[in-house]
Amino acid sequence: MSNIAENRRARFEYHLEEHYEAGIVLEGWEVKAVRAGQVQLTDGYVLIRDGELFLIGCRINALRTASTHVHPEADRTKKLLMKKEEIKRLVGKVEQRGFTLVPLNLHYKGGRVKAEIALAKGKAEHDKRNTEKKRDWEREKGRLMRHKVSSKPAKD
Repeated sequence: MSNIAENRRARFEYHLEEHYEAGIVLEGWEVKAVRAGQVQLTDGYVLIRDGELFLIGCRINALRTASTHVHPEADRTKKLLMKKEEIKRLVGKVEQRGFTLVPLNLHYKGGRVKAEIALAKGKAEHDKRNTEKKRDWEREKGRLMRHKVSSKPAKD
């Protein structure tokens, strides 16, 4: 799997419970733009409407070489494809337990563009601070270890 775009904020903003893979319905100009890397997932979220999944807020910027008869809309709502049983299970969890669905990344699988979505719960402010502290500590620990390794005297 090669990643096209990743939503890094999702891991910071939410506790991710379960991961799912869904197909995504794209128009021709969108596929070309995706191949060129013109995708942004940061503000995206998944909405369930009438038993179907829709990706909202995923921005795909059109290429300048897009056809003249097509009027591309960068923030178009895109339909996600999953099996009915999986969608029903997601509907139950989202409506009853207060979960939300967030897109994590877009990737290629077998020549097709797929979206990885996750069932997630929002983090409280203190959880975000803890995540930041852990990340800073890991970074600082790495620096200390590199400095410690490089400052050791060479043995003769």
